[in-house]
Amino acid sequence: MSSHVLDIDCRLAYDVQQPTEFLMQIQAAYHPWQQIRQESLLITGIEQSPDSFTDMCGLNRLFRFSAPPGPLEVIYQAVVEVHVPPRDMQATEIPIAQLPPEALHYLLPSRYCQSDELGRMAQRTFGTLPRGAQRVEAICDWVHDNIAYEIGSSHPWTTAADVLTQRAGVCRDFAHVPIALCRALNIPARFVFGHVEFDDPPPDFHALFEVYLQTERGGEWLLFDATKMAPVEKVIRIGTGEDARDVAFATLYGKVQMQHLLPMVRDHEEGREPVIDPGDQYIGSSKPIPIHQNPMAGK
Repeated sequence: MSSHVLDIDCRLAYDVQQPTEFLMQIQAAYHPWQQIRQESLLITGIEQSPDSFTDMCGLNRLFRFSAPPGPLEVIYQAVVEVHVPPRDMQATEIPIAQLPPEALHYLLPSRYCQSDELGRMAQRTFGTLPRGAQRVEAICDWVHDNIAYEIGSSHPWTTAADVLTQRAGVCRDFAHVPIALCRALNIPARFVFGHVEFDDPPPDFHALFEVYLQTERGGEWLLFDATKMAPVEKVIRIGTGEDARDVAFATLYGKVQMQHLLPMVRDHEEGREPVIDPGDQYIGSSKPIPIHQNPMAGK
């Protein structure tokens, strides 16, 4: 099993316009496939430390805090070692009667993945293919070849069915569509998002998906990425859920304007702090808000 050690330097800046409650999910998950060597969370513009907790399923780490009006910045830095097991492309599908209870939930339609509406399309397009990892990969190939990756082509409420109609989307849509198609074929599938380094588009969180199949090691989840934009073995998992509803990186209860979003990732070099110069790469305002050069210094 190969491993990769990666730096995360994730920075989000907001203009808080009224007292607001923040619920955020940007930290590397506690997951068997990754080990957090070091991490730091710094939030400027608040008076009390954030409260950290895991969700009901125990898959996701979150933190919450109250913010008064004014500028606010969230900086998460970490060094994470990732070791994703080799993907067995000979893995087979598991009959529903033999699925473990925890996998059954991921056969059901969800808000963004209407598998119950896509059954005919899934059977017509993929129903005769050999069952297993190769069929899932064929679904990824079909989505990659038939859906255009266009930034700004979808919205937070865009569903898998919408994407199949408009034939364009971004990474979360490239996860929702194959999730819905896999569930329509009785393959448990769930949404994954995380940190990863890729050149185009600019730095952002990345969405992909995983399916539950039978391998030589037994039943296990295998990662797939229909965008084919980033190496699956170097994705640092943040969240896992039914679909994007379960793993929003930020849920805000108040009037807030985002100023910039900078989730930077790079290969780690021993002895180097995970502080990454973003250059001109950022998502948000025309000029990045000034940030601390090294928020980990002195900690």
